[in-house]
Amino acid sequence: MTQYDYDLFVIGGGSGGVRAANMAAGLGKRVALAEQRHIGGTCVNVGCVPKKLLVYASQFHDQFEAAKGFGWTVGQSTFNWSSLIANKNQEITRLQGVYNKRLQQSGVNVITGSAKVLNANTVEVEGSSYRAERIIIATGGRPFVPDIPGKEHIVTSNEMFFLGQLPKRIIIVGGGYIAVEFASILNGLGVDTTICHRGDKLLQGFDEDIRDFLAEEMTQKGISLLFNTDIEAIEKMASGFAVRLIDGVKMTTDLVLYATGRTPNSSGFGLEALGVELDDDGAIKVYDDYQTNIPSIYALGDVTNRVNLTPVAIAEGMALINKLYAQQPQSVDYENIPTAVFCQPTIGTVGLTEAQAKEKHSDIDIYKTSFTPMQNALSGLDEKTLMKMIVVRSTNQVVGLHMVGTDAPEIIQGMAVAIRAGATKAIFDSTIGIHPTAAEEFVTLREVSVLSE
Repeated sequence: MTQYDYDLFVIGGGSGGVRAANMAAGLGKRVALAEQRHIGGTCVNVGCVPKKLLVYASQFHDQFEAAKGFGWTVGQSTFNWSSLIANKNQEITRLQGVYNKRLQQSGVNVITGSAKVLNANTVEVEGSSYRAERIIIATGGRPFVPDIPGKEHIVTSNEMFFLGQLPKRIIIVGGGYIAVEFASILNGLGVDTTICHRGDKLLQGFDEDIRDFLAEEMTQKGISLLFNTDIEAIEKMASGFAVRLIDGVKMTTDLVLYATGRTPNSSGFGLEALGVELDDDGAIKVYDDYQTNIPSIYALGDVTNRVNLTPVAIAEGMALINKLYAQQPQSVDYENIPTAVFCQPTIGTVGLTEAQAKEKHSDIDIYKTSFTPMQNALSGLDEKTLMKMIVVRSTNQVVGLHMVGTDAPEIIQGMAVAIRAGATKAIFDSTIGIHPTAAEEFVTLREVSVLSE
């Protein structure tokens, strides 16, 4: 009889942990998964999925306005935040049920409660101990909030999905994708929205043209952008909050949202006492095969703080289980991972930025175009689209594609296949476009370094 209760014990019921558990159980392994809150993790409960539902809601204001140009007479419209949140909650509950059902059908034993690793092969959950040959830590990350006076008045992205009422005014601190996405959502729902960012531009790490173009579009939509500043203190008032910036400027608002990054959720699981190596940010250190310095313990997803995207965590879970139990070693390729930012207008990007391309190659050609989308010719909306292609002249290979505009994520997902396949500019040029679409611009770019209006 084996000395273990399980072949694999997964701590964390997010996308990566669930995929690993389902796959291992499907291969005949005895698997348990511990989750202290809701199955689905950040993405399903307080991340990608509810955020996208709120994004959809925020777009209707512009759509109602655009309808006039196409002959539609739209009556007076009203928005009900409580109704949106109730409907969102219903959909999230449905998805939680789908995740749980799949785990049950796979034969995974789902254990509800807070888990702690006692030793290299033992996990304790709510007073009960379980021995496992291998343990996977897939506990994700959590919002980071700095220690400032008035910290108790701050909300994070977690709380935004459960607000009792929509504020009239909001200050969002941060310049990353969470900040710009919530700014677009709230602005679209009629909230007076201000972004307060200590940097000089939004979206660090993205292509510079994308960063500049988005800032212009967000400003055009009425979002106030305050750069090179930060909040020093927050004070509760009879109505709302008084906010003091580091330069002494005072502002009043109904809500302060901090979107200043996320930190690996690695504390409280007994890892430090066990000797699992963490980096300075608290991320679990892993080797290429997701193994920690303790051979029986593995980690994947955001808790390792490498590429913090849901599809990446899923891919890592698949790669790990295939290696451990299917004798199919296959590493995850972290190059050319497509990504999106669901702000307004949306961003889609894959491959190298212009700065990255110039660091790697000495002969770069840049193709750019900026235009008013066909829909806006009649809609009356001012929103524009930007597309950018980066090509290595000597090889003719396309190494970067970036877009800001309607349906950018949908378009770039397909373009990512071409990038990963090593498509050249000649292949793009020889591909017949679908007309009339915005996407056809990527196969009709002809002039180097020209930005057309």
